[in-house]
Amino acid sequence: MSNIPADLKYTPTHEWLRVEADGSLTVGITDHAQEALGDMVYVELPTVGKHYAAGKEMAVVESVKAASDVYAPVAGTVTAVNQEAADTPDSLNNEPYAAWLFRLQPDNAADVAALLDADAYAKAADE
Repeated sequence: MSNIPADLKYTPTHEWLRVEADGSLTVGITDHAQEALGDMVYVELPTVGKHYAAGKEMAVVESVKAASDVYAPVAGTVTAVNQEAADTPDSLNNEPYAAWLFRLQPDNAADVAALLDADAYAKAADE
């Protein structure tokens, strides 16, 4: 099984997120996702300042095998994007938990509690 850090939250669509000290969420794709997609060649980031509903497409990651949407884990507004991930897409393969894609200010911080913990994500990813 892929690397699944215990201190992060996860979605069934293979996004990880970390709650920052200011309440914002740093979001990226999981190790499982990058393994399934293969070598990354392109990343399309969301627009800073744009609001997204939970579950809506926010970004795109493209590999030599396929393109995949990255979804909003909760409703919120984009506060930052990681241009380095777009400039060097293979960083998602090398360090998927360091190569974040965007930061999101959630509309409701309590929504994060409903996301998967590492154990639940491991079970979901195995199915």
